[in-house]
Amino acid sequence: MSASNLSVLNALADNTHKQDKLFPAIFVGHGSPMNAIEDIEFSLKWKELGRSLPKPEAIICISAHWETQGTKVTTMPRPKTIHDFYGFPQKLFDMQYPAEGNPVFAEQTIKTIKSTIATPDLEWGLDHGTWSVLCRMYPKADIPVIQLSLDSKKSPAQHYEIGKELKELRKRHIMIIGSGNIVHNLRMLNMQDKAYDWATEFDAISAKLISEKNHNKLIDYNSIGISAKQAIPTNEHYLPLLYILGMQDNKDNISFFNEKISMGSISMRSLIISN
Repeated sequence: MSASNLSVLNALADNTHKQDKLFPAIFVGHGSPMNAIEDIEFSLKWKELGRSLPKPEAIICISAHWETQGTKVTTMPRPKTIHDFYGFPQKLFDMQYPAEGNPVFAEQTIKTIKSTIATPDLEWGLDHGTWSVLCRMYPKADIPVIQLSLDSKKSPAQHYEIGKELKELRKRHIMIIGSGNIVHNLRMLNMQDKAYDWATEFDAISAKLISEKNHNKLIDYNSIGISAKQAIPTNEHYLPLLYILGMQDNKDNISFFNEKISMGSISMRSLIISN
């Protein structure tokens, strides 16, 4: 390890002892990639958050759009911007988010995860679940960004456990963001923007359980009923929420934002945990 990297690790260790409060962690309902280039209520709130929250030394994002076999962490110094969608305006494909990575923070993330073997990744980059939000929060792209993948073979409880382990990183001035959607059913999109009853129901149930810190019920979401099955036909957009709930501290307050169903079947409900 180089002397410069060692000094960064020593600084991180010092911050662990100096910082009494845990750094805020966020679950963001990211919705359409168009939020990256359109000034609407959701993206404007992301801008506001970037101005009002303390500036982190690094960001770790768990995005719905990176599913892998095994748990992986991006370790490249300059992650590429991934345009993992189709059918959108050229302006969106032209978007770049040139944030640097940080191999030292990535190494710390890998070491912090104990319940499974996390491995370094040099191929992925920043997908739109990450950069579409961050380009609004931190448009200067001046904060290092790391992505953590979703192991498609793991159960919701195992994803939650990794989140509990990542709580340690909140002591080190690192912002952890889960990016997905609590309700996400693309087959049922309604361009008239009228929310389905089942979408409203599951969103409200989830908000209540989150406020009550009833994490077990949220992990076992299939037991909630028919609305859960319609809201979560596949769980890659829901799982990032479990990571953020896993790293919640007893002293944390919960605040919701962007509490709205978009296009009938996508919940934009987001939350911040902070103490």
